[in-house]
Amino acid sequence: MGGDPVPLPRKFTPYLASVLTSPRVWGWRRAAFEFRRKLSARPHQVHYFHQVDDPYSHLAAQTLRRLCELYDVSLVPHLVGPPADSAAPERERLEAFARKDAADVAPHLGLAMPRQRARPDAQLIALAKQIVAAALEGEAFLDVIVAVGVALWSSDGSAMQELASKFGTIDPDAAVSALKQGDREREKRGHYFSAMFYYAGEWYWGVDRLGYLEQRLTQLGACRSEVDAGPIVNRGEHGEHGERAVDTESCQRITLEVFFSARSPYSYIVLEPVMDLARRLPIDVVVRPVLPMVMRGLAVPRSKKFYILTDAKREADRLGVPFGHVCDPLGRPVERLYSLVPFARSRGRDKELLLAFTRAAWAEGVDTGSDAGIKTVVERAGLHFDEARAHLDQDNGWRSEVETNRADLLDLGLWGVPCFRIRGDGEESDFVSWGQDRLWLVEAAIRERLQ
Repeated sequence: MGGDPVPLPRKFTPYLASVLTSPRVWGWRRAAFEFRRKLSARPHQVHYFHQVDDPYSHLAAQTLRRLCELYDVSLVPHLVGPPADSAAPERERLEAFARKDAADVAPHLGLAMPRQRARPDAQLIALAKQIVAAALEGEAFLDVIVAVGVALWSSDGSAMQELASKFGTIDPDAAVSALKQGDREREKRGHYFSAMFYYAGEWYWGVDRLGYLEQRLTQLGACRSEVDAGPIVNRGEHGEHGERAVDTESCQRITLEVFFSARSPYSYIVLEPVMDLARRLPIDVVVRPVLPMVMRGLAVPRSKKFYILTDAKREADRLGVPFGHVCDPLGRPVERLYSLVPFARSRGRDKELLLAFTRAAWAEGVDTGSDAGIKTVVERAGLHFDEARAHLDQDNGWRSEVETNRADLLDLGLWGVPCFRIRGDGEESDFVSWGQDRLWLVEAAIRERLQ
C-alpha cells in the first residue's frame, strides 16, 4: 500500500495546533491584554473595519449603535477596501454570493438588506466612500454608516446626494488615503477581510461572530446594564423553524447535497450536525467530496490559515465537536481517503468514513496518510479494512468524481466548502448556501418545503 511517511512539519502540527487553540493559552492571552488595558487606564477599545460595498459590512453596521449602548466600549471605525486576491481567489463569485447570502439571512436576524443581484454603481460607491471617510471621527458616524448603506444597496442616487449634502464629504484623494490607512491597520493586526470586529488580540467576523465578542465583553464586566439583554442578533439556530415538529412519514423526501473537503475544518465540524438533521427530517444527504483549495491551485495566505484555525475552534466548541489536535491531511492523506469513498458508499458508510477521517485529522492528531492511520479511520467507520484495502490508492473513478463535483460547485457560483444545495422538484428552484454557520438557514429552507 505504501502510505506516506510523516513529513517532519506534520509531526509537530498537532502540538502547535493544540497550543494555538488551547483554552488555557487563550485565557492567558486574554488576561495579559486585560492587564495591559487596566495598567494604561484605557477603555475597552473595539476596532471595526467597514467596506462600503460589502453587504456583510452593511449588516454589521446596523449593530454598531446597539453594541455601544449595551457595552462600555470605545468604537474605533476604519474604512477598508476588499481583501487581496490571495484571500479572495474567486472574487466575482464571492461578491455575488455575499449579496445573495446577506439578503437571505437579514430577515431572520432582524436586519435590513435589499435583494441586490448586481454590484452597486461605481460612482455611487465612490461617493459612499467619501461620505463615510468624512464621518469616521465624527459623532454622527453611527447614523451615517447605516444611511449610506441603505442608499447604496437601494441604488438610490438621490438619497446618497442628500446624505453628502447633510453630512459632508472629503475629496476623492483623501478618501483613498483613509481607505489605505484602514487597510494598513487591518493588515498590521493580522486580518484581510471586512465587516470585522477586533478586540484585544481576537477577530470577530460580522454579525455571525458578534456573539463571541459580546460574551467576552460580558465576562470582563463591560456591560452597561445588569439586565441580560440577550445577543444583539440571534444567529438563527433557534429561529422560528427550529422546534416545529414534522410528520416525517407523510412528507416527501428532500435531497440535500453537501459539497465537502476533508481538509476543511468547517466541513468537519458541520458533518455530524448534518447527519443529525437527516435523523430528524425526511431528507437524503448526499456528500460530494472536492479537493482542498490548495490542491485546486487556490492560494490561502498565512493570516487566513491562522484565523480559520482559531475561528473553527470557537465554532466547534459551540457545537460540542472535538477540535484542535490537528494533523494536516493535505495532499496524499486526502487522496487516499477519496479513493475509499466509492467503496464506503457501496456499503452505505461514506458519511461515516468522512466523519471518522476528519475527526482523526482535526481532533485527534492522527496521521491519516499512514497505513495505520487510514486503517483506524476505516474501522471506526464500521468497515472492514481487509475489504477496503483492495480499493485504497486505486484509480477507481474518484478523481473524475471530485472533478465533476468541483465543476458543479462552480456552476452554483461557489468554490468554497462546505456548500449546501437543496434540489428543486421542478416547481421550486434549488436553494444554495455556503458555510457551516448557514446550516440553520438550510434547515429553515427544508422545513418550508415540507409544509
